[in-house]
Amino acid sequence: MPLLSRKGVLAIAAVIDVALQTQGRPISAKTLAARHGLPPRHLESVLQALVRDGILKGIRGPRGGYELARERRRVSANDILRAAGSVEDVDEHPADSELVNKVVRAALANAEHEFGVALSRINLDDMARSAEALASFGHPAGRS
Repeated sequence: MPLLSRKGVLAIAAVIDVALQTQGRPISAKTLAARHGLPPRHLESVLQALVRDGILKGIRGPRGGYELARERRRVSANDILRAAGSVEDVDEHPADSELVNKVVRAALANAEHEFGVALSRINLDDMARSAEALASFGHPAGRS
């Protein structure tokens, strides 16, 4: 059973892709979507959420696109997932039985917290360096 949604994994991949831009130019949503095999409209809402949370910066205009809003080392996987809305809040569930609410959700809330702590230790800089290492060994690291 995967712990992360496809949307969350794609959000992390998109932010790593943005972090790997070495030309100093923003990367368009269309380019990001093509690299990850998605229709641009599918990725756009995720990118906008990342902008709202201050992870990415949106640049308008013909040469616009997205770039990092903060240093790579100051962005964690948990930050990205929370911004993309792929880490679910326990309080979002409607009321169920007393067993579900008082036992199951309490146990899962603790596990979710621990998972969030672990995700906070994974930063964008580490993931981007891993992707750069793949590229240096002849692997495209998601590039087309």
